[in-house]
Amino acid sequence: MSAGAPHDAGGRGPQTAGSAAGLRASLSGLTTRGRSFLAAGIAAGLCAYVLGQSELLRVGLLLAVLPLLCVLALHRTRHRVSGNRRLTPMRVPAGSEARVQLRLDNTSRMPTGLLMLQDRVPYVLGPRPRFVLDRVEPGGRREVSYRVRSDLRGRYPLGPLQLRLTDPFGLVELTRSFSAYDTLTVIPRTEALPLVRFTGESSGYGDGSRRSLALAGEDDVIPRGYRRGDDLRRVHWRSTARYGELMVRREEQPQRSRATVLLDTRRLAYEGAGPDSAFEWAVSAAASALVHLLEQGFSVRLLTDTGDCVPREGGGFTAGGQESAEAAGLMMDTLAVVGHSDGAGLSRACDAVRSNGAGSGFGGAGGDGLLIAFFGDLDDVQTGLAAKMCRRGGGAVAFVLDSAEWSGRPQGLASVMSQGLPPLEERLAGLRDAGWTALAAPPGTPFGELWRQAGNAPIGTAGGSGSAGGWG
Repeated sequence: MSAGAPHDAGGRGPQTAGSAAGLRASLSGLTTRGRSFLAAGIAAGLCAYVLGQSELLRVGLLLAVLPLLCVLALHRTRHRVSGNRRLTPMRVPAGSEARVQLRLDNTSRMPTGLLMLQDRVPYVLGPRPRFVLDRVEPGGRREVSYRVRSDLRGRYPLGPLQLRLTDPFGLVELTRSFSAYDTLTVIPRTEALPLVRFTGESSGYGDGSRRSLALAGEDDVIPRGYRRGDDLRRVHWRSTARYGELMVRREEQPQRSRATVLLDTRRLAYEGAGPDSAFEWAVSAAASALVHLLEQGFSVRLLTDTGDCVPREGGGFTAGGQESAEAAGLMMDTLAVVGHSDGAGLSRACDAVRSNGAGSGFGGAGGDGLLIAFFGDLDDVQTGLAAKMCRRGGGAVAFVLDSAEWSGRPQGLASVMSQGLPPLEERLAGLRDAGWTALAAPPGTPFGELWRQAGNAPIGTAGGSGSAGGWG
């Protein structure tokens, strides 16, 4: 919600050079009707002088003076109005509507004349809204609203709000602008995903992700003093004997499992543009995966081929509580404006995944991290880099998009090789041999169905075979 400060709609003030400039600006506000009146008055005055007709001179003076009087009246009239805008909601999925409510308050001691209210919006959100407001009494308020909608994700400014003042005859029109504006964030479309469990994955919360503070045995227990109401079965007798007071074991602390969603944004990995392109499908699918994993209690981060990570703080993963909601909003805002990168490879993303897994237990040996990747076209080198991201002890699922299939080109071997790419099945086989659960993402297939297939697919020949069932 943005509020505009009281605005002087008339501009009356001391007669200075600035005031003279304001008067010239008011003269430039003459409408076509006002200019026609002025021209007709001048023409009538000239004809009256040539023909010696005094009556015609009076008519010419009236026609010429009336627009000038209207200019002076609007210039000296001081309307103090304040306006604000309320955007609900400020973050919407592509294809959904947001409601914009405008409010105009007359804070002066005199009523306004006819007002035209106009809000600036980008053309992708629809036509520019205009409202005509009749006389607003002193201290009065007027509220109007309109809706905006975009099929393209992005961040779109709304405003500033413009106010047009007109005289009763329609001879002069002055425009004043407020300074405040709001931003509408259009995030990618998301779809609800089925509950599946990938091979090598532990659940976000619960028994599969609980870690006791005494992982290495009795000697590593961190006890605390006995409190009234503690269960006596949790008394740690060794520590009690050592400290001379009753000590109990701490309760097990839930630890959130981690997941990384990797989005390949390389320009050369995709073809086409628009809402139905392969890249937009990958962005929307990545957003769906992020939302689903967060709902399942995972600590999630978004990673791109450039090595950029969201969130950047807290080890790169979302925390719990309010911080998790803020990080989720930050990731969706990032996906709202993400574009193609000029990078040619996945080396930075590979380094980010491997370096994180080496020190934090994610993706490394014995780690329980889950890696969900969305790849565009992969040549042999990029397939090898993607294979290095898959580490033992963590689930890895890849959805591979083929540009030839999405662009409608023939998919014969000769056509694929002419692009310098191995056939799609060879790319998938290379990922599966490294331990990925790799699936092709053809156009027209709902991501929810691919997600279900990934949950029931065997892991890769190098990482073992077998399938994982549902959460039950």
